Amino acid sequence: MAKKDINIVVLDGYTLNPGDNPWTEFEALGNLTVYDRTINPADIVPRSKDADVLITNKTPITKETIDQLPRLKYIGVIATGYNVVDFKYARQKGIPVTNIPEYGTVNVAQFTFALLLELCHHVGHHDRVVKEGKWSNQPDFCFWDYPLIELYDRTLGIIGFGRIGRRVGEIGRAFGMKILAYDTYKQNPPSYPFEWVEVEELLKRSDVVTLHCPLFPENTGMINKNSLKLMKKTAFLINVARGGLVVDEDLADALNKGVIAGAALDVVGFTEPPKADNPLLKAKNCIITPHIAWATLEARKRLMHTAAENLKAFLEGKPQNVVN
Repeated sequence: MAKKDINIVVLDGYTLNPGDNPWTEFEALGNLTVYDRTINPADIVPRSKDADVLITNKTPITKETIDQLPRLKYIGVIATGYNVVDFKYARQKGIPVTNIPEYGTVNVAQFTFALLLELCHHVGHHDRVVKEGKWSNQPDFCFWDYPLIELYDRTLGIIGFGRIGRRVGEIGRAFGMKILAYDTYKQNPPSYPFEWVEVEELLKRSDVVTLHCPLFPENTGMINKNSLKLMKKTAFLINVARGGLVVDEDLADALNKGVIAGAALDVVGFTEPPKADNPLLKAKNCIITPHIAWATLEARKRLMHTAAENLKAFLEGKPQNVVN
């Protein structure tokens, strides 16, 4: 198929390229149309009706949508998670679905510790109250509003021990932490010391529990009122993976009742941005950031390049990173 015959439609490209990460590599592969956002589901089919190639990040591509797109030959997900696409039905229709398996490992691991260190030291809070005059009015040379926590010799429990999880463990070891790990597939273990455990044991023993697994039906809501009760009252929960792994209401209740000591989340629930009545927005000792662990320019450039390479490989008859 010649370039002039290929129509490429990007349904939600703004977060990948808000102006600093051009679509040049895609433009070289076909006739490119980029929509910043496709928020209204009714717009998906009209925008995609002439597409041979459909690129999506969070815009859902359902069976019903696929059935209304007779030209569609390829779906590229510009993310690692691909549950926004009915990939099984796409396979039945002979349409490959690709994802980006590796682009943000170092970023997400780095951000995990940004969240953890904020829970340990509340740097943002202390900066704010200093500028409000609280330090200036103290009789002592220092003060703190929260307990200050040392990570050395504490236990870090990692659920999802793939690329990101292993990198998080490596950084944890650099802080002198003990590493517990759970993964469905116990493959490619790292060289540093760690211990495989089941989820229940990990929750019971860890001072910090951090989630780095994909979202599937079988682990949806795995962090809930029952699993939270297994954790130490002094423990922290970190989620930079998928919001659906956690039951928001149960976590908020656990934080407010002191079942665990704190949480730091870069993702929430099944709806992002969160609704104004999400209980986590007012929960005690809960840090929430707006799904930015992945979003450094360096990582977005890698993502853009890999997404274009995925499409190029398909067009050359050598598809790569196919998930179905």
